[in-house]
Amino acid sequence: MTNQQAAVGQDTVEATRSRRTESAGPEGVRMGRVLSTVVRLGLAVLWLAAGLFKIGDPQGMVRSVRAFRILPEPLVHPVAYAVPFVEITLGLLLLAGLAVRVSAAVSALLLAAYITAIASAAARGLRIDCGCFSSGGDLTAGAPTHYTGEIVRDSLLLVASALLVRLPAGALTVDRLLEQGPHPQAAEGPKAAQS
Repeated sequence: MTNQQAAVGQDTVEATRSRRTESAGPEGVRMGRVLSTVVRLGLAVLWLAAGLFKIGDPQGMVRSVRAFRILPEPLVHPVAYAVPFVEITLGLLLLAGLAVRVSAAVSALLLAAYITAIASAAARGLRIDCGCFSSGGDLTAGAPTHYTGEIVRDSLLLVASALLVRLPAGALTVDRLLEQGPHPQAAEGPKAAQS
């Protein structure tokens, strides 16, 4: 691809963005950014809290992962130790607004896996605590399960993650700073010269 073709391609992308922005109007764009920012920060806090609750209790995480009776035993420990770090990393990336679309997609995939695991436990008649914000594991006799609430909560968070994949351009993000580059005016100069 030549430099001229790359410039034409970039101009086409920017023209498409501009048309979308104009059709949504300034108020629609502002509301989209506010919604994106609120969803992003909400998910960031959730993932950070979930990961931080789990990271201090690795044996509790092992009990929780094992209680689902899905993974073969050799994978229980690696998954149990990795999950808190993945959740904290997601939280930090979303908080900073770095790689928002990718982070939101990973968030959606993780939530889909959690929903599937909880639904599987319910369908198999297991009586466990999911360990979402606690150490989890098998419940004592007579303790109630909360599968429906957990599935509804995670489904809503999955929808929020999917929304963030669609609308990643909120305010206060590192992505926007990187997109603008060090000198936004200098980047516009050559385009103006080409016109």
